[in-house]
Amino acid sequence: MSNDNSASAAGFVTYEAFGAAGDGVTDDLPAIVAAHDYANSHGLPVRSRPDATYHLGRRALTAVIATDTDWSTSRFTIDDAPHNDSIEDHKRPLFAVRSLLPPETLAIERLTRDQAHADVRHADVAAADGGHAYHVLVENDTVRRYIRRGLNQNAGTPQHDVFILRPDGSIEGDIDWDYVPGVPGAHTITRIEARPIDPSPLTLRGGFFTTLANRMVQPVGYNYWARNIEITRSNTTVEGLTHYVAGETAVGHPYSGFLSIHDCADITLRDCFLTPHKIYSTIGSAGLPVMMGSYDIQANNVVNFAMVRCAMHAICDRTRWGLIGTNFCKNILLEDCTLSRMDTHQGVSGSYTIRRCRLGHMGLNAIGRGTLTVEDSTLYGRHLVNFRDDYGSTWEGDLVIRGCTWIPSCGDPTWSGVIGVHNDGTHDFGYPCSMPRRVTIDGLHVDDSAAPEGYTGLILFSDPDDLPGGVRLSDGPVAPDAARPYPYARTETLTIRGLVTTSGKPPRISPNAALAAAIDVVDGA
Repeated sequence: MSNDNSASAAGFVTYEAFGAAGDGVTDDLPAIVAAHDYANSHGLPVRSRPDATYHLGRRALTAVIATDTDWSTSRFTIDDAPHNDSIEDHKRPLFAVRSLLPPETLAIERLTRDQAHADVRHADVAAADGGHAYHVLVENDTVRRYIRRGLNQNAGTPQHDVFILRPDGSIEGDIDWDYVPGVPGAHTITRIEARPIDPSPLTLRGGFFTTLANRMVQPVGYNYWARNIEITRSNTTVEGLTHYVAGETAVGHPYSGFLSIHDCADITLRDCFLTPHKIYSTIGSAGLPVMMGSYDIQANNVVNFAMVRCAMHAICDRTRWGLIGTNFCKNILLEDCTLSRMDTHQGVSGSYTIRRCRLGHMGLNAIGRGTLTVEDSTLYGRHLVNFRDDYGSTWEGDLVIRGCTWIPSCGDPTWSGVIGVHNDGTHDFGYPCSMPRRVTIDGLHVDDSAAPEGYTGLILFSDPDDLPGGVRLSDGPVAPDAARPYPYARTETLTIRGLVTTSGKPPRISPNAALAAAIDVVDGA
């Protein structure tokens, strides 16, 4: 390692100053860790050598990033392929973008749904700068939500919320659940985490990363790999990063997102190129085979998450898993992106906006509440919008489709609904389930030219009692209303204007006559 003066004389830190070779063979991770440690302690940015190839080795080391980092055109090799047994800890991130600000202890006794202000003050609120905003997670571990149904069934997740708490006590990020001690149907807060939001932005820029994929063999269950970039610092932008995946074979286990973003706020991915992973299979929690894949991006418990001009190749390649999955996020924006999939597994609240995007064979998937807007976009999924049946096909709020094109199943023959909903009312998901209260279609071109034989026209809503392929959610015949203890609320109003089909056949509301009769259709022309 160079001395302090040589390491920072140029006003930034390099990996070479701490011994990195950049030859693609030498394990450069120890030098990279040391360089970022030095940069963090001195408040200096980091710059890699543009023509270098850094090998990230197999040791259980993590480079903590707390300052701006410019990876330029440098290349990074993550060689997991023939070395399953020599990776010291495959669940450990290679880079961790973290705040250096310490967590705060907050006392919040109660919260109610959609509460806009909390009666709490931070310890530093009297500081000259007005104090920090915080990313806050509250939880009640005595009640379960998102009780999953199907081949990956589970017992649910503890009720929790994430939001931004401003120094004046104002809240950003809709509170989804009630936390009111002593009130029937509400629940006490059992855990609070408050992470300070750095007032200054941090940017990761550039870098070409290649993962030579693992070949782990484990027939039952999931064994997720990390070997990635983990981001828990709020107010962070990733710009111009490229990630390739190579060397996938007939066996392997999934990765938990090359960009794994969680428990933070105000995150933007801009002009990034990512790679979908090959689909494998395993035995799920129901004891039956399930598909198993990696998301190259995962976002969990994030408030204000945006992707702008991010892309991938082959968005209709069905041998590849979808690119992104999220859980428990508040306010998501995708703008000018080309991706095979956008998915909110266990909910998104507030605004969920897809604008000028192309979404491929795995489509647009949603669960949550608020306003879901899809505009000026082209979608290729089985449904234009699919509300995930394993979480009750629930969306509490409005759906707006504006100026879009839908090419069902990437142009393959299919007969499917514009809006996918499947819930027979016999399973407790941990919350009441509903279709979107109001649906507005304002300009939609459906290319149904590849319709199968017997096709009689477009269906706007699928049948909630059927799963794709005509399989019932419940075993045997559809349950009568009396045997549906968890009713599925129907859409109230459908407003249509500018709906055009290539086939010219008029659309139907749904093959389910009761559903069709329950929806008030408004001609928006």
